[in-house]
Amino acid sequence: MEKKPYLITTAIAYASKKPHIGNTYDVVCADAIARLRRMQGYDVFFLTGTDEHGQKIEELARAAGISPKQHVDNISSEIKATCDMLGVSYSRFIRTTDSDHERAVQGIFNRLYQQGDIYRSQYEGWYCVPCESFYTETQLVDGKCPDCGREVVKAKEEAYFLRLSKYQKQLEEFLDNNPDFIQPESRKKEMLNNFIKPGLQDLCITRSSFKWGIPVDFDPDNVIYVWIDALSNYITGLGYSVDGSSEAYSRYWQNCVHVIGKDILRFHSIYWIVELMALGLTLPKRIFAHPWLLFGKDKMSKSVGNVIYADELVSRFGVDATRYYLLSEMPFTNDGSITYEAVIDRYNTDLANTIGNLVSRTVAMVIKYFGGAVPSPGTKTELDLELEKAAVDAAESMQAHFDAFKLSDACGDVIALARRANKYIDETEPWVLAKTEEGRVRLETVLYQLIEAIRFIGILLEPFMPDTSRKILDGINTDLRCIDSLKAFGGYTAGESVRQSEPLFARIDSKKLLEELNAEMEKLKKELDEKKPSNSPEANSPEDAQTPEEPSLPEIDIDELMRIELRAAKVVECEKLKGSKKLLRFILDDGRGTRQVLSGIARWYSPEELIGKTVVLAANLKPARLAGEVSQGMLICSDMPDGSAKIVFLDDSVPAGTRLR
Repeated sequence: MEKKPYLITTAIAYASKKPHIGNTYDVVCADAIARLRRMQGYDVFFLTGTDEHGQKIEELARAAGISPKQHVDNISSEIKATCDMLGVSYSRFIRTTDSDHERAVQGIFNRLYQQGDIYRSQYEGWYCVPCESFYTETQLVDGKCPDCGREVVKAKEEAYFLRLSKYQKQLEEFLDNNPDFIQPESRKKEMLNNFIKPGLQDLCITRSSFKWGIPVDFDPDNVIYVWIDALSNYITGLGYSVDGSSEAYSRYWQNCVHVIGKDILRFHSIYWIVELMALGLTLPKRIFAHPWLLFGKDKMSKSVGNVIYADELVSRFGVDATRYYLLSEMPFTNDGSITYEAVIDRYNTDLANTIGNLVSRTVAMVIKYFGGAVPSPGTKTELDLELEKAAVDAAESMQAHFDAFKLSDACGDVIALARRANKYIDETEPWVLAKTEEGRVRLETVLYQLIEAIRFIGILLEPFMPDTSRKILDGINTDLRCIDSLKAFGGYTAGESVRQSEPLFARIDSKKLLEELNAEMEKLKKELDEKKPSNSPEANSPEDAQTPEEPSLPEIDIDELMRIELRAAKVVECEKLKGSKKLLRFILDDGRGTRQVLSGIARWYSPEELIGKTVVLAANLKPARLAGEVSQGMLICSDMPDGSAKIVFLDDSVPAGTRLR
């Protein structure tokens, strides 16, 4: 029977610097999905790679005294090595400097230009080099980039634009008719309400102020920007060209899933989809926009010394343990968290104590009581049947969770089965059964049940921890490793000989390791502090700032005051806005529905303490765009003498939507 094709892609990594552990979640997540699909019989093509053009790379290379190509060769090699180290089983690692990609991108640009979907005009606005993004005057925060807080530069140049506005209705209809296209669904609502329904603006897709990029072949002073260059890798990586499609493109593109970070969903769900619509191509089946991995509650930043790199984790915990933490920790919607304490705890609890202990003591008992040969099962009790049901249910649930992109829940299914098997050992007490002849008959069934449960666990671990999966299945000496064999319990062949090996996961002395790690991080922070200039914001004491006398505002009459619609609103969701030190993102229930509001109070409140609170909302303000997001209103706060802000809270008994006068 012919295998059904399945294409899975990740966002390609920007080749500017070494990726931290949070940057690797894309590829590890996609790899786990790819591995499971292969187990299920799909013909999988897994595409990842590096985005290697842009002004930022040009400037980094110039500062280092090397060419942009030398720079991206170095960084791309490092990113690819990280993927290889983590066991990422990609089919192609594409680079946007690959010659076939560059030719295909020029062809795509030309086709869209010839059919009128790209036109030439003039761009004028503000540009952030690190973020590679344009902003209007009103989008800036304190005159700086709303996403990263860095300085922006004035940009005015002739450029080419993609007619996003032409496809607004078609895009809205597509999203309405395909409710599962964007996962989680809440992110789809965010795209529709914040970016699409307010009106799509045509997109600047070339630059002429730098040279490191793919040139427009009929206008070489312009280079093709990331929105056409990088996004097109998903089809050029399959050999697509506008003049004719490749065998790989024809086979795999019809069943495509994109795995990306939530911060770049707008580019994929709007810009990329419009490009495909304009080309008349099939659209992807799904986009999974996963959350971020934070260091504790904070975004990882090299400048503050809270960055963890994949090679550091692998050197201390191993490849599979690193993969397991990433996949088990990341929730479906909310951001995940990584700290060394959490990694050690998860390692000791789930891997050493639960999986490792189960395999080790079961194999040891088979060797001790039956010379290593797994006995045949006899009459089964209710406990035995409970274990069988737990195993079959775990296999079914794990695959269902993968289908829903809930990989942390899928991890939980496997761990739950291992815990149930450990409990089964405690319930059946094999060491007691071994003392009598009658007990040894029962022991044969108990140990067979345990070995078969371990076979289930070994197979189910393959997407998460492929090396551990192999070790477990090799250790119990089974060739029955297909996932279809998990539809029923009892596939293991009795009489096979097991063998004891080194512990899968040796327990870690958490106190000792944490002392070492904390000392290293303190040393790094000290070095960073010493490098900070004395006039940096962190170096100035708050006490040095004087609060100027605030001037009185002009008087207004009662009619002007009543034009402001103040309403009670309940905080449904709250989170820090990525890339902004000041902004919190709220989802508020205003009594008539929910709306998104941004507020610059992140320095004084944590999101957790605000969820469920009742606040005062200025509800009839015109929507404003901050840090690339739309804010539909404003929270009422008080300005304190020390420069801080305090939210005005209402009693929780005040219903959402209540008008305030």
